[in-house]
Amino acid sequence: MTAQQDTPPSRDGLFRTKTVEQSIRDTEEPEHALRKSLSAVDLTVFGVGVVIGTGIFVLTGKVAKETAGPATALAFVVAGVVCALAALCYAEFASTVPVAGSAYTFSYASLGELVAWIIGWDLVLEFALGTAVVAVGWSGYVRSLLENFGWHMPDVLAGPDVAKGFISFDVLAFALVLVLTVVLVLGMKLSARVTTVVVAIKVAVVLIVIIAGLFFVKAANYSPFIPEAQPQPSGSGLTAPLVQLMFGFAPTNFGVMGIFTAASIVFFAFIGFDVVATAAEETKLPQRDMPRGILASLFICTVLYVAVSLVVTGMEHYTDLSVEAPLADAFKAVGHPVYAGLISFGAAIGLTTVCLILLLGQTRVFFAMSRDGLLPRFFSKTHPKYGTPYRPTILLGVIIAIVAGFTSINELATLVNIGTLFAFVVVALGVLVLRRTRPDLPRAFRTPWVPVIPVLSVAASVWLMLNLPAETWLRFGVWMAIGVIIYFAYGRKHSRINEPVGRS
Repeated sequence: MTAQQDTPPSRDGLFRTKTVEQSIRDTEEPEHALRKSLSAVDLTVFGVGVVIGTGIFVLTGKVAKETAGPATALAFVVAGVVCALAALCYAEFASTVPVAGSAYTFSYASLGELVAWIIGWDLVLEFALGTAVVAVGWSGYVRSLLENFGWHMPDVLAGPDVAKGFISFDVLAFALVLVLTVVLVLGMKLSARVTTVVVAIKVAVVLIVIIAGLFFVKAANYSPFIPEAQPQPSGSGLTAPLVQLMFGFAPTNFGVMGIFTAASIVFFAFIGFDVVATAAEETKLPQRDMPRGILASLFICTVLYVAVSLVVTGMEHYTDLSVEAPLADAFKAVGHPVYAGLISFGAAIGLTTVCLILLLGQTRVFFAMSRDGLLPRFFSKTHPKYGTPYRPTILLGVIIAIVAGFTSINELATLVNIGTLFAFVVVALGVLVLRRTRPDLPRAFRTPWVPVIPVLSVAASVWLMLNLPAETWLRFGVWMAIGVIIYFAYGRKHSRINEPVGRS
């Protein structure tokens, strides 16, 4: 880029920015550079690998039975549209600023350092807890498969979700995170190959289930497609949705509004597609391949979710679906229990890639914050042989493995949701700001219909956030407060923006 384009960063105040040019130059420092090895196919596989998880096997039937009936398929479409709005914003940023860190890096270039720190701290929470949640869920599926063969894991090693009333350690979840940590240290290409194989198995299982289920669909089960609206029981206190406490609005189950209520639930089956953006720096042609990988993975996942929801509500009337394992139980109800075992196998295999890619996103965000000086620079040195950020990978892998071993899944899940939506809001706002402050930047992909698309993305994400319980907002606020304290105590003083402009 020309000297005129390389404008100096703002160095004063809480909203000082780091230029896109400086962010890109930082990726060229040998000791802090990540190896470029990923293609658009690799990115698409990562996206499908992280999104297709327990949601497709469990959440579809649960929402159909309790919230939307057969119209759950429409709820997935609505949720997919919300994610697509965010994905268009992510695609512009990832192609314009092909640097590790995803929403953290994007907000640093547009909204300033304090906002960047807050979103980075938020992503640390989202990806770390997301990895632990998935590892615990994977452990549950593996234990179920082992029990089918007559082998039972001792309660003391099965984790707190199984063993109530005494200390128990989930050794399977702990071991999974450690093994995946080793895979990530050994290189991104190895990670991509492992993910490709596992995703192929997972998608094959999903397609088999869809095709087999079509033979048992009965048209009568789709009537009524949109069941009559039913008011939800009024909530109170911290367990009530924030929108109800603020405005007195009580969401409904079923009916047209029930579709949107269901969308706020099934949205969380899409969590993780944004992790693709964290691999921008390790992509061979990020300007071309990042938008392709983000949008293609989201489209594939939405189609699969809609197909599965239509099959499960067609096989069994929504009022008869089970909540714990609706898809597997639907096959049992039509006399084909073998498919139930296949579904458990697909879920167990599939969750390994979800865990791997969330851990990947976590380490890349941590690495980017360290390279900028907001966290100790010790963690931004890459491995001399493998070109991976091995120090934060090992540190975070061990911490997350311990958390997964000792923590109940119910205690982890809700905070992941609000963190993702918050990141969506920041990225959409960042597109608007950077379009105004840096119109000269070359953009290989441009979000269409700006400012309409970013504004719609913000509005949709905020609406879904308001549907979360007040206690989730409270916990999120506490985590953010801790992050702000760390920023003022360490990050602001050690930020590389404080260094002279001519640093290398």
